[in-house]
Amino acid sequence: MMRSTPFMETDMRHISILAALLIAAGGAHAESPRDFLTRFEKEAGAAASPERGARFFTTKQSGEWSCASCHTDKPTQVGRHAKTDKAITALAPVANAERFTDAAKVDKWFRRNCNDTLSRLCTAQEKADVMGWLLSLK
Repeated sequence: MMRSTPFMETDMRHISILAALLIAAGGAHAESPRDFLTRFEKEAGAAASPERGARFFTTKQSGEWSCASCHTDKPTQVGRHAKTDKAITALAPVANAERFTDAAKVDKWFRRNCNDTLSRLCTAQEKADVMGWLLSLK
């Protein structure tokens, strides 16, 4: 059995402190859906319109797809990818607490999905409107 030395005890304290700091720093990057709404409204320079967001979400855009093509008209429910038929977890934050909590994922999926449905990036106003609508769902 190894005997504890003052150096080992100090090292263990440093490791514990470092672990606590890393855990705290990891949590600092988490955002809330309301944070994204605020960000998009600020970028757009205007308040979100949930009504416009609902219309945007369900209307087929420049082709055959709408947001609802994969996320359903009721984004509180599980969707299915229109091409691959792969299940997509509920989009609305009320039904899926993990949605809209990670900036990298939010930016990635808005970029990818807007390109798929619009053949362009979504504007900040479109994102704000959709977020406003998603947050209004119960």
